Amino acid sequence: MSAFLQQLPALIGVVIGALGSYLAVVRSDRARFRRETAARWEERRLAVYGDYARALKTSVTLTYRVAAHLGNDPHPHPLTPQEAEPAQAEATLARDPAGEALLMLGSEQVVEKARAWVVSVMEMERFLRDGTRDPDAWQTLLERQRAAREGYYGAVREDLALPPGHAARWPLPSVSGSR
Repeated sequence: MSAFLQQLPALIGVVIGALGSYLAVVRSDRARFRRETAARWEERRLAVYGDYARALKTSVTLTYRVAAHLGNDPHPHPLTPQEAEPAQAEATLARDPAGEALLMLGSEQVVEKARAWVVSVMEMERFLRDGTRDPDAWQTLLERQRAAREGYYGAVREDLALPPGHAARWPLPSVSGSR
């Protein structure tokens, strides 16, 4: 029995070491799992944010083209409201699932900025549906839409901890204003 008692401290040390090693591995695996899960969700949010922006930008581009037909915008490829109608309907339909995904995965701030952006786009669409021919009023709507888009992208960058980005306001050659 005295040999067992002599070996007992070493045996206790081995058990404590094994338990400590096990706990360290479990803790490390949990931390890695949390990091990987966070990275996956961040990638999904980035995809959702990008999908929403593309869907909305399609609508914006169509409004530029219709506005050019009405004499409100200098876009080089005007479309009549009748020609644009099917594409506008498709773009509007594409916004719905993108918006639902945004509501599900987006941060509160990003969702609020997305709402402001889509409202400004809807105002532009309403302006054109009414057949308004007023370049100054159109320019005001454009500025509102651009500011809302900039706010959306700023909120996305903040949510994803990205560095500040470009405001996408650059002058176009021989065309007043920017997109």
